[in-house]
Amino acid sequence: MNRKKIISSLAVGGGLLWLGIIRVVADADDKPPVEEKVVTEVVVQTGKITSVTLHGYVQGFGMIEPAPATAGQPAASAQLAAPSAGVVTKVNVVEGQSVTNGEVMAELNSQAVEAEMERQKKLYAQQNTSLKNLQEAEAQLDLLRVTAPLSGTVVRVNVKPGQAVDLTTVVAEVMDLKRLAVSAEIPVAEARDLKFDEPLEVLTDPPVVTKILFVSPAVNKDNDTVLVRSLLPNDSGLRPGQFVPLRMVTAVHTNCLAVPNESVVTDESGNSVIALVKGDEATQIPVQTGLRENGLVEVAAPELKAGDSVVTVGAYGLPDKTKIRVENSSRDEASTNSPAAK
Repeated sequence: MNRKKIISSLAVGGGLLWLGIIRVVADADDKPPVEEKVVTEVVVQTGKITSVTLHGYVQGFGMIEPAPATAGQPAASAQLAAPSAGVVTKVNVVEGQSVTNGEVMAELNSQAVEAEMERQKKLYAQQNTSLKNLQEAEAQLDLLRVTAPLSGTVVRVNVKPGQAVDLTTVVAEVMDLKRLAVSAEIPVAEARDLKFDEPLEVLTDPPVVTKILFVSPAVNKDNDTVLVRSLLPNDSGLRPGQFVPLRMVTAVHTNCLAVPNESVVTDESGNSVIALVKGDEATQIPVQTGLRENGLVEVAAPELKAGDSVVTVGAYGLPDKTKIRVENSSRDEASTNSPAAK
């Protein structure tokens, strides 16, 4: 074989080899890329399912007022009208003064009546008048004196010496400040669960705890409410006319399972669900909810038990069986491990 043929053969072979390499590379570029499976991991915060006692409440506002009359005691306040027409000659009390039952608080023009009273006493001693006449003179004198009908504090004096009064004039007001009550008008739809002797809490600082004394059987047609009243302890520290927030217990559930409020969300079907933590996954569990108190909500489902972890922050919109990474703050840990949570 001559030299030209050898060179020509090498050139052809090299070209074919180059074309083969280009084709292999091209075929490799035409193949679809291999897809890698990407696992989604959601950062959440969690809390614990706890066994607690929860209360149901009706909340509202009430007015502090004198206690009403009961079977054993008269009303704790009284407005004193003038016993007869006349002119005030003496006022014996001032506002804020303590008085006892029967104490004379004010007197009307009584000189003539007092003179007649003294005359009847002398005549009766001399047996020159009857007991009836003496008693009538005493009754006339009583009509000119305004006396306290109960022991308490003078909260208002409306007259002064020289002022003319009649039977419609309120001379003064006396109140026993140790006997107070709170009354509230509660919407009838909420009042149906209220019962006599159940706890009532006045939400002042400090709070005052008492019991329901009276739930009216009648409905106020003007505002569709029911009157509720409770007596207050003697040392309540409250004042008549004070407007206060209050709440009344309607239900008590002991040893019920509860989760933080934010862990209960609504799914696409409108059902309440929680995201129960199982390993590194969060599984949606349908629950029945109940009472809510102090940031907790009562939940019930067959597979739940105290101590289980549930997603709190990040629960809303979390898909079922999502891989999670828990990143609780130190405050969350302290709250979860607190005695109240247990």
